[in-house]
Amino acid sequence: MSSPISSNWFQYMTMASMAQALPSINQQGSSPLGGMSNDNSMFIMILNAAMQNIQQTNLPEVSMMKNPMSLQGNGSFTPIQVMIKQLETPVSTSISPIDTREVATSQNDTSDFGFKPVQLIKLENSLEGKLSGTANHFINAGKKYDIDPTLLSSIAIHETGNGSSRAVHDKNNVAGMMGKNGLRSYASVEDSIFDMARNLRKNYLNQGKETIAEIGAKYAPVGAANDPTGLNNHWTNGVSRQFNNLA
Repeated sequence: MSSPISSNWFQYMTMASMAQALPSINQQGSSPLGGMSNDNSMFIMILNAAMQNIQQTNLPEVSMMKNPMSLQGNGSFTPIQVMIKQLETPVSTSISPIDTREVATSQNDTSDFGFKPVQLIKLENSLEGKLSGTANHFINAGKKYDIDPTLLSSIAIHETGNGSSRAVHDKNNVAGMMGKNGLRSYASVEDSIFDMARNLRKNYLNQGKETIAEIGAKYAPVGAANDPTGLNNHWTNGVSRQFNNLA
């Protein structure tokens, strides 16, 4: 309904009620006109003429009043059923679940990057920005996938500028991990750390990559199409420097 109900509607309903009441009034022998005759034929004629005049005006559709939730005002109105349906619809997200399956250490791994105990406080004091407070995640991920937490931390520090990059702030991505649609988004920094560790164990250490340089040649290849600014040129030296600082 595009406009409020007009006063004609209420006049119409009032007069209709009066017209219905007249027969019973006449039968009782009393007149609403005081001293006038009980014959109300003249009054009924006037009343009917007024009602016919009102009927010719634009009255609201009665069927629209059956369900007030379906009315449309000057602004937009969403029926309650639609609102509930919208709340039940899950919000789409680009965050993909990570692979948490165990990956055993292969005999092909002859590197020196197996898990080694590290000092939690020392590692924590080296982490800044979005990486702050994540030392235990590097240690736990290292235990699960048999990787030195120092290597995991060194890669994350280099990739994120020690917790300051847009990738880690906007996507919780600590290792430059890529997906089908580009840089992956994670539900948390912890998820990203564990996904990096799984990837290194399965696709690098278990494939016989023994040094940071060998890992870097595959992890961040120089001249890659997704590295237009040439940052991969500094990956091996940058990770090696962080590794030595944390050792």
